[in-house]
Amino acid sequence: MNKYEVAVVISSTLSDEERQAVLEQVKGYITKYEGVVTDVDDWGRRKLAYEIRKQNEGYYYFIKVDAVPSMAVSLEQSLRLMNETVLRYLIIREGE
Repeated sequence: MNKYEVAVVISSTLSDEERQAVLEQVKGYITKYEGVVTDVDDWGRRKLAYEIRKQNEGYYYFIKVDAVPSMAVSLEQSLRLMNETVLRYLIIREGE
């Protein structure tokens, strides 16, 4: 198993309940693709470096994951489909 960090920026237009539901959906995808969430770091609402889909702010989450290598590809495909709620995402393999 490899260690990954998944960075997710969620739209600031969502309510608290909707934002938590999106975060749980992302964590659900991780466990679905044979990953184990070890830590979630909530950075809260932050200003974006540049405007994305007419939004200047987003909620930042950094999720630490232990997973098989195929999880990254499958998770990226799923996050790409969540284009209205997830503004940006990045999956990084830790270590090396």
